Amino acid sequence: MKRYIYLFRHGQSFYNKSGRFTGHINSGLTERGKRDAKKIAIVLKNEKIDVAYQTKLSRSKDTLRAVLKFHPECKKIKEDNRMIERDYGKLSGKYHKTIIIELGKEQYDIWHRSYDVAPPKGESMKMVEVRVNAFIKDLLKFVKKNKVNVAISAHGNSMRPFRRYFEKFGIEKMLKLENPYDKCFRYSLDV
Repeated sequence: MKRYIYLFRHGQSFYNKSGRFTGHINSGLTERGKRDAKKIAIVLKNEKIDVAYQTKLSRSKDTLRAVLKFHPECKKIKEDNRMIERDYGKLSGKYHKTIIIELGKEQYDIWHRSYDVAPPKGESMKMVEVRVNAFIKDLLKFVKKNKVNVAISAHGNSMRPFRRYFEKFGIEKMLKLENPYDKCFRYSLDV
């Protein structure tokens, strides 16, 4: 018997649109972000979703809410912040362009896309991967035990380790991934 995990990124937020490091800051969905969420909802309209996961951030919750409009069968929504966006620490809320101007493109690239270097008071991608992998381990046990299909409203950086785990690729490819706002990734499990 197969069960499915439907993984998607929240729709575009105001900070995404303006090129800011969002991290754990609550930034609502733009009009485009609301359309992105509706596109995911249409893609998943005819699938069965038993349980859904979101983070504490409104962009994750609002995207999931749009998806679940078509899923009265989903009776349980869980909040798990192990899959929350990467914490950018002191960069949170700052514009990408400002960091490049003030500190240079090389430093920006190191903080933005290196694997094991964290921005000041923030998380490296390696740290994000550790917590996301702990979530995945528990998620797989839950899906297999309860034989359920799951929807996950995640974030751009937390999706990278998800995709690396399920699609079996290396760190370098993970760091280069750009996760679209309006695409759903489907992973099957034998239960």
